[in-house]
Amino acid sequence: MIAGRDYIGVGVGAMVFNADGKVFLSQRGPESKNERGFWEFPGGSVEYGETLVAAITREFREEYELEIEVVELLHVADHILPEERQHWVSPTFIARVVRGTPRIVEPTKCTTIGWFSLAALPEPLSAVTVEDVRSYLAKYG
Repeated sequence: MIAGRDYIGVGVGAMVFNADGKVFLSQRGPESKNERGFWEFPGGSVEYGETLVAAITREFREEYELEIEVVELLHVADHILPEERQHWVSPTFIARVVRGTPRIVEPTKCTTIGWFSLAALPEPLSAVTVEDVRSYLAKYG
């Protein structure tokens, strides 16, 4: 059984801001579960028995060697990808950097990373990332 295909998966993400107010994005790599080549606010699958906050902090530590602090839940999106036959429920948090300089630890899952102004995000953006930006701007302007 495969999460997102055989049953609805839970994939958590975070808009992580640095001290300069820029947000961290990664470009999905060739072995990503979906939307390969798209830019996203990073995250990953929630493991059985794991809280959402524990999952997102673990993902940033494992994939980017970055310690983050979750500030709040931004929103929850239905991440439905009919062309890829996938369905995910995707909570996105707002977080800040606590420590570390991000680097790509899993190059097959992520090919490029960077810090960007919300006014100058790279494209194409993943479906959930588009919703994240809309939600963030609606809430904070």
